Amino acid sequence: MSTPVNPNVTSAAARAHHASFEKRQQRRAWLFLLPTLVVVAFVALYPLAQTFYLSFTNARLGTGEAARFIGAQNYADLVQDSFFHDAVLLTVLFTVVTVLSELALGLAIALIVNSQFKGRSAVRAAMLIPWAIPTVISAQMWKWMYNDVYGVFNDLLVHRLGVLERNVAFVADPDLSFWAVAIIDIWKTTPFMALLLLAGLQLIPSDLYEAARVDGATALQQFTRITLPLLKPAMLVALIFRTLDALRVFDVFFVMFGNRPDMQTMATYAQQTLVSVSNIGYGSAISVALFLIIAVFIMIYLAVFRTEEA
Repeated sequence: MSTPVNPNVTSAAARAHHASFEKRQQRRAWLFLLPTLVVVAFVALYPLAQTFYLSFTNARLGTGEAARFIGAQNYADLVQDSFFHDAVLLTVLFTVVTVLSELALGLAIALIVNSQFKGRSAVRAAMLIPWAIPTVISAQMWKWMYNDVYGVFNDLLVHRLGVLERNVAFVADPDLSFWAVAIIDIWKTTPFMALLLLAGLQLIPSDLYEAARVDGATALQQFTRITLPLLKPAMLVALIFRTLDALRVFDVFFVMFGNRPDMQTMATYAQQTLVSVSNIGYGSAISVALFLIIAVFIMIYLAVFRTEEA
């Protein structure tokens, strides 16, 4: 006569076996990830920790003296540094203007490219050309086009169309410099934004649009009720990536203006302090401040999107 099997005991044993299996899988996953984590710690975390440490010292290059711990003196100097304040304002304004413009233009381009029309593949390939050009090359190209003597924009606006009466120094004019460099960044990076949003659009099931059309929803209602809500994860990723790049922008400003005082971003100001002035401690404090400002922007994005999802 066979002994009856208690289902509760069998279920508990199965759960224990499943938990043990999951733990083994987690250990294997950590073992596989360990080499990557070591590389990341060495390449990213160690320099970051070193920058934090140096920001509390008076380290300088070429003095031959050992770095001395000075506490938060560098950060106290930052609070009173008018050049740093101007750099922060310029960087934040540049980020807001370019990222919002790229989001609007990128979404429009993604919606167009996502639709069915002849030559769509060629358009997709062509729209990536500005993004594929290295930033230094595109910045120098635009600097030549902006030139007030031989630039193509002055030739077009003054001599061919007659829109302007005389040549304009787009790069040298303080009232136009910011917009000149913002246009370069928008022209170059909008395709990247469009590419990320296009990937999000293609994940939205077409059945939803067909059902909406059957229910009599207009194109605007489909966009606001279907496209935008389902596109928010892709928009969040795109905004984070572009905000990171815009807040630490360096190359396009350096090519266009060098170390011109009124057109220094936080990154160019940090570079000038670290390299030109050789003040490692103060330059590290600027870099840490840039890192903290980026973190604030990312937390705002995450909080806004989490609130909307709730």
